[in-house]
Amino acid sequence: MWGVLAAALGVVAIVAIATLNTLSGAGSGSALRYDVGRPGPGQPAPDFELASATGTSFSLSQQRGKQVLLYFHEGLGCAPCWTQLEDIQGDLSRFTPLGIDEIVSISLDPLPAQQQRAQLRGISLPVLVDADRAVSSAYDALSYGMMGGMTPGHTFILVGADGTIRWRADYGGPPDFTMYVPDDTLLAELRTVLGTS
Repeated sequence: MWGVLAAALGVVAIVAIATLNTLSGAGSGSALRYDVGRPGPGQPAPDFELASATGTSFSLSQQRGKQVLLYFHEGLGCAPCWTQLEDIQGDLSRFTPLGIDEIVSISLDPLPAQQQRAQLRGISLPVLVDADRAVSSAYDALSYGMMGGMTPGHTFILVGADGTIRWRADYGGPPDFTMYVPDDTLLAELRTVLGTS
């Protein structure tokens, strides 16, 4: 009983820290701290095929020849995660000139719930369902969440046209538990990696 209570209080404390960081803008700007998990830059991106909220499926191997930005996040219970997705969609005209051909969102929530949220929020980017956590595990995104490995954190991975990871940023881990990254920060990181101005 006491163990469960202590765990629940720990989760509440982590969520409070993450919310405070998000609302206060702590770490916003190009200096926002992140980890770089594995597989990382220079390594092959594990292939996957996942159901999409559009009713189709998305296969990474079918994107060969394109640059794809993967966005792993905590899902429907994380309002800042969906705000992130809305903001990215709103700024697509800033991402595509960098050579990013596709941006996809990956979380664990059930397909009907994600379809409903995407429709309500006007999200047209691929919203993918990793219900069995296989893809999140293959990319080790579960190591960077607030929920102790139960959900992915806030991870961005740029997969190059050749299927190799070019950039990775795991923002969701301790001690900051960042749940939202300003698009200006993402774009600055991507410009550096891609060598664009």
